[in-house]
Amino acid sequence: MDFGDFGAWTSYRRIGREGAGEAARAAEEAGLTAFWLGGSPRLEDLRPLLSGSERLVVGTSIVNIWSYDPADLVAEFHALEADFPGRVCVGIGVGHPEATSDYRRPLSSLEAFLDGIDAAADPIPSDRRIIAALGPRMLAMSARRSLGTIPYFTAVAHTRFARATVGADALVIPEIACVIDEDVERARATARDYAKLYLGLSNYTNALLEHGFERSDIEGGGSDRLIDHVIPHGSAAEIAAAARAHVDAGADHVALQALGATGVPAAEWRALAAALR
Repeated sequence: MDFGDFGAWTSYRRIGREGAGEAARAAEEAGLTAFWLGGSPRLEDLRPLLSGSERLVVGTSIVNIWSYDPADLVAEFHALEADFPGRVCVGIGVGHPEATSDYRRPLSSLEAFLDGIDAAADPIPSDRRIIAALGPRMLAMSARRSLGTIPYFTAVAHTRFARATVGADALVIPEIACVIDEDVERARATARDYAKLYLGLSNYTNALLEHGFERSDIEGGGSDRLIDHVIPHGSAAEIAAAARAHVDAGADHVALQALGATGVPAAEWRALAAALR
């Protein structure tokens, strides 16, 4: 699939499902080429985003395997594919042990889930799905059984590690949350409010600890060093430079989550897309 270089990332918790069409149009008109829906959506939740745009590739980031039967996911994919051919990417992941009571043996459980997809009479092709992966074994599986990986809440060092792990042919598509605000303390406060949830999830904190950060960076809501690196803030040009650092580290596409706006962050997407041209 052709995702282009930069896309939009958001969730219905931020924009409301009723804002889906507006958000898709805003991202497309800004010049972004893909739209990623977070918040563990159902695949069918992509429909209003696809309807509201003409060319966007639209993906989940991610559907949670503990909430799905593989056969249902396959059926939902083909329903969307019939109406929006070639525009749907199925992002799949295992979530977090702190958030899912069913969480167990994530690697083998995801392998079994993918086996269930592939057992369908007309499965979701491997080049129409992508896997959320942080650690080396999950990254290796993402390259073997999908387009590649779509990691979340990671640093540039992780993007470099992911590229080295998946090889040259798989895709690496990191999400970057960012704050367009040149008031440093206010921007850090916005970033810390967002980061609070993720700094309490072991999958993310382990990845940070393995790629350049210390336990002291994670404690107390996140050190300035961690916040500034993982959630870049400042002018649109400064955030564009941070996004390009991921590209230089091996990212094929960067999904940009603009924080701080109420509702659809159309102005933020326009500013970021202009700075990235």
